Amino acid sequence: MNKNNKNIVSIEDRIPKLKEARKKKANRRLIFYMTIFFFLISIIVYLQSPLSHVKTIDIQNNTFVTDEEITKSIEIDTKTNIWTVDVSDTENKLKENPIIDEAMVSKKLPWTISIDIAEKQIIGFIEDQGKFYPVLENGEMLETAAYSHFNGEAPLMIGFTDKEYLSKIASELKSLPEDVLDLISEVHWEPEEDNKNNIFLYMSDGFIVQGTIRDFAEGMTAYPSVVSQLDPEVKGVIHVGVGVYFEAFTEEEQETSDDEVEEADEIAE
Repeated sequence: MNKNNKNIVSIEDRIPKLKEARKKKANRRLIFYMTIFFFLISIIVYLQSPLSHVKTIDIQNNTFVTDEEITKSIEIDTKTNIWTVDVSDTENKLKENPIIDEAMVSKKLPWTISIDIAEKQIIGFIEDQGKFYPVLENGEMLETAAYSHFNGEAPLMIGFTDKEYLSKIASELKSLPEDVLDLISEVHWEPEEDNKNNIFLYMSDGFIVQGTIRDFAEGMTAYPSVVSQLDPEVKGVIHVGVGVYFEAFTEEEQETSDDEVEEADEIAE
């Protein structure tokens, strides 16, 4: 036999190997198509079954708007298919609430709707006939968002019958550092003939501040420093205006102040 013939494989020897290779290739193709088929079937079953319904609505960063108010406004419940939720439309519905400044809605598969809320700042509450109405940072009082109880999250604003001055004090309160704003329990507007901007503030630490709405925020920045130098046992009025000075209560004024503090505590409760 020729030496070169040793390297020649007969066609009969190759046919079984070719058939085996083709069979393996066909099997792999079948497995691939079957996998795709069952994957698509699974998706269809998921979309048509309760597995795709919303089970959790995760609401974050809301303080004044309750979870119940939010879920009611977006009209999403446990029968809602998560794939039918229009994110943009849901965000627009939320922003119809005057307290909500921004809303970010997203889907977290398999069944969670995530809602991140950014509220307008509520800088105070106005009491009217036993109801407490929030006042926004722009001075707007929300007559459609009455609270049955005063929660103390923002100062109680008393005597503000003029919207112009309500808007002015709202702007000043918004400009205050948060740690100073948190110390204010009540803001009283007591206009005088020669000073329509006259206000009194009742502070949670027992002091009273007298000042004017004009440039009020700038003057109040010194409040923590002033209080730190005073005897906490001696209460009185801190005058904030052209200059800052402290005027201690007389014994009679101290008793009146204590009574007013008790009344404020009863309202908060």
